[in-house]
Amino acid sequence: MTKPKILLQFDTDSHASSFDAVVATDAGVDTLLQYAKVNTENVEGLVHGAMFTRGPEDLHRTAIFVGGSDVAAGEAVYERIEKCFFGPMRVSVMLDSNGANTTAAAAVLRAAKHLDLSQTTALVLGGTGPVGQRVARLLLQAGATVRLSSRQIDRARAVCDAIAARIDCGQRLSAVVGSEAIGGCDAVFACGAAGVQLLSSDELAGSDVRLAIDLNAVPPVGIEGIDVMDRGKSRQDRIDYGAIGVGGTKMKIHRAAIQRLFESNDQQLDAEAIYAIGQTV
Repeated sequence: MTKPKILLQFDTDSHASSFDAVVATDAGVDTLLQYAKVNTENVEGLVHGAMFTRGPEDLHRTAIFVGGSDVAAGEAVYERIEKCFFGPMRVSVMLDSNGANTTAAAAVLRAAKHLDLSQTTALVLGGTGPVGQRVARLLLQAGATVRLSSRQIDRARAVCDAIAARIDCGQRLSAVVGSEAIGGCDAVFACGAAGVQLLSSDELAGSDVRLAIDLNAVPPVGIEGIDVMDRGKSRQDRIDYGAIGVGGTKMKIHRAAIQRLFESNDQQLDAEAIYAIGQTV
């Protein structure tokens, strides 16, 4: 008898996300087990419960999703989970705390529909945040030149150093402050905190930017003049995307990634793997 597909949802918040639960259900999970307040200290027992209740031949029918609003906490749990596995005794794991991985993947995939990323110079506003860091990583891996922006240059430089230690990007990554480095950019991504405007409409109109993607849906939006519903909107010789305009792609990637978890028991779905899945959607 074929075992049901069981997804264990590990959330670092006080309540497991209803959003992630609905997406998992829509992705075809048979049984969803939700756990809240998961941390590096209590996750091992939960992982062992997932590993040791089925034989190796059935472990591809069990998987783990790590979520919650705190991306750093989710990353720590994700790393701790991987240390619990040995030999064939493991299950597939997906990390998408605060939707950072699926959102970044969707934004870069939207950009790739309009630009040759290997020939693109992009400004990532709010680049030191979890989504911004992932957008920068994915752009660099696609061959783009990235200017990673923060309000504090020391913070931007530290994040650039961390990314450069992970990705061989040569001189294609630089730290900048605010929107001052928009000159000569082909694309701009606003990945900052909710309700913070990072770029004015005048700054955008006075630039050479051909593609603008704003991932903030809370007023005021990150890029003035972009509507949250924009989905490839042509405006002043430029293509614009708002947060909800990118959201449809994000949802497709999220569901496809959940489904991919059950194809084998050795999937490790972080930003890069989720982006690769998005390329097939």
